[in-house]
Amino acid sequence: MERLRRGRRVDRDHPARRDVLRLGGLLIPAVAAPALLTGCGTSPASSAGNVLRVSQPGDPKTLDPHKQGDMTSMNALVNMFDTLTARGMDNLLHPRLALTWTALTATTWRFTLRPGVTFHNGEPCDADAVRFSVERLLSPATKSPIVELRYVKDVSVVDRLTVDVHTTVHDPILPDKLSLFGGVVVPPRYLAAVGDTGFAEHPVGTGPFTFVRWQRDHELRMRAFPGHWQGRPHVDELVFSPQPNPSSSLAALQSGQVDLVAGLTPDAAQQLDGYGGVRLDGHTGIRTSYLSLNTLENGPLKDRRVRQALNHAVDVPLLIKAVLGGKAAEVPAMIPRGAFGFDPSVKPFTRSLDTARALLAEAGYPHGFSTSLTASNVDSNVAEAISGLLSRAGVHARVQLLDPGTYADRLTSDDHGALGPMYLAASTVWTLDGESMLQSNVRSDRRQSRWHDEDADRLIDVEELSGDPAERKRAFADLQRLIQREAPFVPLYQIDNIYARNDRPRWTPGSAGVLAMQSAEISR
Repeated sequence: MERLRRGRRVDRDHPARRDVLRLGGLLIPAVAAPALLTGCGTSPASSAGNVLRVSQPGDPKTLDPHKQGDMTSMNALVNMFDTLTARGMDNLLHPRLALTWTALTATTWRFTLRPGVTFHNGEPCDADAVRFSVERLLSPATKSPIVELRYVKDVSVVDRLTVDVHTTVHDPILPDKLSLFGGVVVPPRYLAAVGDTGFAEHPVGTGPFTFVRWQRDHELRMRAFPGHWQGRPHVDELVFSPQPNPSSSLAALQSGQVDLVAGLTPDAAQQLDGYGGVRLDGHTGIRTSYLSLNTLENGPLKDRRVRQALNHAVDVPLLIKAVLGGKAAEVPAMIPRGAFGFDPSVKPFTRSLDTARALLAEAGYPHGFSTSLTASNVDSNVAEAISGLLSRAGVHARVQLLDPGTYADRLTSDDHGALGPMYLAASTVWTLDGESMLQSNVRSDRRQSRWHDEDADRLIDVEELSGDPAERKRAFADLQRLIQREAPFVPLYQIDNIYARNDRPRWTPGSAGVLAMQSAEISR
């Protein structure tokens, strides 16, 4: 029984966690352990067969890769569809459907394609398919939420295995953008035959797994594709299941219904420590969390001194230690370590309540003020802890929790105030370039921008459009210093990728944590 007791002693062994969660008079309950985990000894035997079962917090929004823009959907779809390029385990860009790429001019990238690749239905994956795919993604009729290809104008076919992608301006990281959301290739003939609805119901790609069936909110089942250009995957079948509740997901893990649980928050993972039949794997990640502050509306957040005060008040190192179990790294100015453009000379704000209170008083708020902080309910512990930290400086931020779907809809809407004066957000930064972190929420004409600054707009243009890596790096450094000075955000941390598994799977993710399972193996 000792392992079980250790698994339930998390809060007693971590007083700092309890202290920060009590801030503001609120103690957050620990994630409830499922009833199945109350027994001692080993877990029930895993289900037999060469099947890998993966759980993540949500279900795909759609199986049409051009009509989704969220990592939960892409985690599943990347197993059925290939992309033109791919980010390897070394975090470098590698060939996938495209063997080579080069910038012919400032506005033309040429891609040579891998020969002999076919879709699951036998249709050839060639230059016509790539042209069709990019044009379909960009077509207004598709209504794609994918923004990475905003500078692409059109695609021309040079020959059967060569395409030129033409842009309105130079896009220095276009090949990086084609490594995930923007780079999926779909079969034009099949789509013409079945239409968008039929395609979403029975998707056909070139990926390592083929579609079998999808029971929404239950499971998505795939089968190994023996004709894949990289060889047949090691497992026969791959099953994704949505488990929004960590406790039920973990119960499924111990019962053998699930082999690997992805998307675990650190506090949920802490509840598992010491349970039999459960292994926790932590990998350095690049997903970056922050508070977005609405500087555009009249109120306290319009004053730079108030925004600076919030940065001094939110003790990020304490938040990481107490709420995240140390499984994150502080981010000084939005761009995470490991991404191109990170400037190590930019240091985080000093954490000082005295400085925060002095700035608030100077701005005309000697007694603080009241506001709200919106977050997805999956981030409730972090949001409540941040509210508690702010309250120590006199800023009373009432937490408003939304279900993930409602939160995502408001985040991507055209209403800059849809999530209130402050909201907690995160970006995966899957291109490993600072542009991915800043592209939607800095430049004043972008969807999630709540800060209008001419210098920021100019620097965004430089880092997005320059073909000189040194010039881009200087622009990123200047942007990070400007962000610190004007404080339109409260940068928080880049969180580790945490997985729970039984003894069967062998798989290592990249820093973006994409659930590409072609290399996964399972012991029988």
